[in-house]
Amino acid sequence: MDLDISVKQFIAEIKEKVRAAQYEALKAVNVQLIRLNWELGKAISEKQELGWGKAIVPTLSKELQKEFPNMGGLSTTNLWYMVQFYNEYHADTNLQPLVGDISWTKHLVVLSKCKNSQERQFYILATKKFGWTKDVLINQVENKTFEKYLLNQTNFDAALPEKIQKQAYLAVKDHYTFDFLELANEHSEFELEQALIQNIRQFLLEMGSDYTFVGNQYKLYVSNKRYSIDLLLFHRKLQSLIAIDLKVGEFEPEHKGKMEFYLSVLNDTVKLPHENPAIGIIICKSKDRTIVEYSLKTATLPIGVATYNTSNTLPIEYRTLLPSVAEISQKMIQFLTTQQKL
Repeated sequence: MDLDISVKQFIAEIKEKVRAAQYEALKAVNVQLIRLNWELGKAISEKQELGWGKAIVPTLSKELQKEFPNMGGLSTTNLWYMVQFYNEYHADTNLQPLVGDISWTKHLVVLSKCKNSQERQFYILATKKFGWTKDVLINQVENKTFEKYLLNQTNFDAALPEKIQKQAYLAVKDHYTFDFLELANEHSEFELEQALIQNIRQFLLEMGSDYTFVGNQYKLYVSNKRYSIDLLLFHRKLQSLIAIDLKVGEFEPEHKGKMEFYLSVLNDTVKLPHENPAIGIIICKSKDRTIVEYSLKTATLPIGVATYNTSNTLPIEYRTLLPSVAEISQKMIQFLTTQQKL
């Protein structure tokens, strides 16, 4: 017997309630596990300060595993991670409030792969905000997402509605790593585009969460003339079309004008009434940051200019471009403000 619409809606609502309850239960279990690991790390750390030797940890691990045979996470290695977790987080006013925000396995990734407080804070918040799995988190850390975020070059503050400025700022990186592409050092824009399409899953993963693929060589018609956008994506949280123009050379000021043309046409002919303005990302092989700054000063539509490479190593010049500690703190404040509003 077919169910009428009201019954189907009722069942859908009940299913959503069950899913929500399951999610809350999982969160509660995670909080309890983190709290336990915190307390174990604290207890061991305090004994270490009293002069107890390292031998207590393997002894404790053996006794705990004997007493709780069905409980995982009580190995000697994991107990030492608990000690490190407590020692490095308990006196940090930025990190301590975040300890219950992600799972223990994700904390281990952050703890082992990130060495300073601000970097750890960024990845914990981003993991919570974007729902990154452990594998996605590892990929983001290894691809230096934190550093790329700090160097972001856009005009979003001036060109986007205030309600989505910071979300957009976080959704666009300064540098993209396409290490999954099998391309020669010298390649054409067509070859780059086709390689990205053939590896669409990895491409969207590198772009970030909430991106969906709309099309490549997306056609726009103006005065009986046809124009094509290399790649058109949609960002679900931003509710914005994302136009991507691929350049295998250095950024040139005229690239900005071409992107503004695309965005104007998208806003007038493709964007739906409930959606936010379209955003452009020009992805180049290289860029002069000063030229980008001057180009974006006169842009009236939201554009970000990024670079790409095809290896998993952040270019050496990026290490010298990282902002000062004060500038990093300001960017983290922006990130925190965005996080609190979502």
